[in-house]
Amino acid sequence: MAGKFELYEDKAGDYRFRLKAGNGEVIATGQGYASKAGALNGIDSVRRNAADAEVIEVES
Repeated sequence: MAGKFELYEDKAGDYRFRLKAGNGEVIATGQGYASKAGALNGIDSVRRNAADAEVIEVES
């Protein structure tokens, strides 16, 4: 089963999204956006950019 984006309004009135895997586990979250359109643009950006994103290891 494919994952899904969930779009919601938080308690502060900001719009946020989370990406859930097919098993229901949250695998990514978005920052707070002032508008629903902003959050939808964030989802679109993840869809466009994540497929080709490079994986790098960093020291903590």
